[in-house]
Amino acid sequence: MAAPHYWFPAKRYGWGWGPPRAWQGWLVLAAFVALLALGAIVILPTRQLVCFVAYAAVLCATLVAVCYLKGEPPRWRWGKK
Repeated sequence: MAAPHYWFPAKRYGWGWGPPRAWQGWLVLAAFVALLALGAIVILPTRQLVCFVAYAAVLCATLVAVCYLKGEPPRWRWGKK
């Protein structure tokens, strides 16, 4: 049986994920950055800070959800021991 193909590898130290390993992960990360920049261009000039913070929170939650689903299982890591 083949090993699972993760888009986001686990960090060596701490909890979470590192930079993407697969092109799909890079695409997700690029879409996140592009949507965040677009939101800053569209929402912030109208001085709707609360709307932008909510928008950014939804984008961040979506990115974490994708990392959780397509990345290595999260756990606290202490490096190679």
